[in-house]
Amino acid sequence: MSDEVEAGHVRVRLDLSYDGSEFSGWAKQAGGRRTVQGEIEDALRTVTRSRETYELTVAGRTDAGVHARGQVAHVDLPREVWAEHHPKLLKRLAGRLPRDVRVWALREAPSGFNARFSAVWRRYAYRVTDNPGGVDPLLRSHVLWHDWPLDVAAMNEAARGLLGEHDFAAYCKKREGATTIRTLQELSLVRGDDGIITATVRADAFCHNMVRSLIGALLFVGDGHRPADWPGKVLAAGVRDSAVHVVRPHGLTLEEVGYPADERLAARSKEARNKRSLPSAGCC
Repeated sequence: MSDEVEAGHVRVRLDLSYDGSEFSGWAKQAGGRRTVQGEIEDALRTVTRSRETYELTVAGRTDAGVHARGQVAHVDLPREVWAEHHPKLLKRLAGRLPRDVRVWALREAPSGFNARFSAVWRRYAYRVTDNPGGVDPLLRSHVLWHDWPLDVAAMNEAARGLLGEHDFAAYCKKREGATTIRTLQELSLVRGDDGIITATVRADAFCHNMVRSLIGALLFVGDGHRPADWPGKVLAAGVRDSAVHVVRPHGLTLEEVGYPADERLAARSKEARNKRSLPSAGCC
């Protein structure tokens, strides 16, 4: 698959954010459900006065209820459409889009750029509080309430055993033909002065439900229901464990997407399309 842009078109990078509370996820769906992709594509078609819908490609397809602060997408526009509209396109989108989704930047992408496949990492944050009184009402759509006291040090100890390249099948919802091998680059938790615990989760890519499953396992360690080595044992077993709960989506936010230098974009895109496997452990 090539990342060559069709003749007469321009690839445009969009940096955007959204509150996922009222969306059925990023991707367009049948049945008229409200999605982030659908809202942006409709707005783009309207403000450019186009009959055609220009389809977006996104760095990370978030689930229903998940938020994004640093999402990235790209769209290929006819060169004449981009030339006519780009000076005022950002402001016009701001006037057309609903208030729970914003496009912050629009610019012509460098050669070889693909919002999904060129990315080298995605960074998520999951926020949770164990305050006995619950969640601040002003943060209720962005912070999970866990009604047991949490030991952050124990959670960080457990997290260290999950770092690196592994088959995360035990923490992913399996999809036909898709690999569950990922490189988990960072998994750490910090309790803020306000008592909210923020888990930072960064990887080259994520499989379905991976972040929320990892957090679910760490919460069981943090509240004393499981020892610190338990999440690592679940990972090594390679199968879904009924004790690992997929926590609710509203505590999760896509914070940032990382890309290599411009000259590495095309190569990274090609690498990311290769189906991954772990090194062989030897026969028998």
